[in-house]
Amino acid sequence: MIVEHLELIDFRNYVSGSFDLTSGTTAIIGGNGHGKTNLAESLAYLATLSSFRGAPNDALVRAGAEQAVIRATIRYDDGQTTLIEAELVAAGRNRVQVNKQKLGRVRDLLGSVRVTVFSPDDLTLIKGGPGDRRRYLDDTLVALATKYDAVRLEVGRILKQRNSLLKQAAGHLTSEIETTLDVWDQKFAEVADQFGYARATLVARITPMVQEAYEHLAGTKTPVELTYEPDWRQIGLAAALEAVRNMDVRRGVSTVGPHLDELNFRINGLPSRTHASQGEQRTFALALRLAAHQLVTERTGTAPVLVLDDVLSELDDGRTTALLQHIPPGQVIITTATELPPAARADRILRIEAGRVSGDTAG
Repeated sequence: MIVEHLELIDFRNYVSGSFDLTSGTTAIIGGNGHGKTNLAESLAYLATLSSFRGAPNDALVRAGAEQAVIRATIRYDDGQTTLIEAELVAAGRNRVQVNKQKLGRVRDLLGSVRVTVFSPDDLTLIKGGPGDRRRYLDDTLVALATKYDAVRLEVGRILKQRNSLLKQAAGHLTSEIETTLDVWDQKFAEVADQFGYARATLVARITPMVQEAYEHLAGTKTPVELTYEPDWRQIGLAAALEAVRNMDVRRGVSTVGPHLDELNFRINGLPSRTHASQGEQRTFALALRLAAHQLVTERTGTAPVLVLDDVLSELDDGRTTALLQHIPPGQVIITTATELPPAARADRILRIEAGRVSGDTAG
C-alpha cells in the first residue's frame, strides 16, 4: 500500500497543498514552522483518526477556516486505487468519504491506511507516564486488527459507567449499588480479560523484534526487555475487582484494571526510564516503532507508510547511518529541517516553505 497523492485544504498552515509521493522514499525538507510535520501529521491522521502530536480537531483546522480536508489517493498491492477524503470540522462531527461514498461511521476508515510514525516526541514512550506506553500497545493492536478499536472503546465505556456508579455510592455500598456493581464488574471482566490477553500476546511477539531493531541501531549486542505483567491478570479481573471492591467504593474510582497497566522497559537489566542515557532512550523508542512496523507488515501482508518526522537531527551520526541503512522496504516519508545526510537515498525531494511546495526534484 502506498499513498500516491495527497491534497490538503485548510489543514494546519496549508491553505491548499498538493503532493505527489513516490513509492520509495520521499524527503520533505523545510525550516521549522513551515509545514513539513503538518504534512506528516495529515498522513498519520488517515490511519488513526487522531493527531500523533495529541492535538484536538480545532487545532488541525487552519485559523479562520471552518473545516479542513485531507484527500489522499491510495494504491493497494493488488493495483486497485481508493480515494479517501476526510473532512475535519473545528466544532462538530468529522466526515469521511471513500470513493465519494460517505461512511456511516468515521471509524470505519480504520484499516484503510496504515502509517508508522516516529517523531522526537516518542521519547515519551520511555520517559513519559504509563498511559503513553499503553497507547503504544493499543495502537499497535488496532493496526494489526481493527476489532481492537471496538474493544478499547468498550473498555473505556464500561470503566466510565463503573466509575460513575462508584461516585454515586459516595462511600456507602448499599444493596442496590452492589447489585448494579455486580453487573458492571462482570461486563468489565469479560472485555478486560480479552484485552489483557491481547496485550500480553503482543508483547511476547514484538519483544524479539525490538531486540533486533535495537541492536541494528546501536551497533552492538545489548539485552533489552519488555515486561507486561499486571497483577490482576494472574487471577482474572473478576476476582481482582472483588478483592478491591470496598476500597473502590471508599475512593469512588476503579483502582484495578487495564486502564492502569504498565509496560516496563529495561536495557542491560536496568529500567530504561531512569538508568539509560538519552541516546539509549531514543534508540529504544525508535526500536519500538520499527518493531511494530515489522510486525504489522508481517501480519497484514502489506507495509505501512513509514514516517520519520524530524528524527535525523535527534540521533548521533552512527545511529542515523544505521537507521537509514536498515529502513524496511515500502513507502517512506522523511521530514528534516536540514539537508539529507549522505546515507539517505531519497527518490524524491519536496521542499516546503510557508505551507507551499517551493521545489520538487528527483533524489
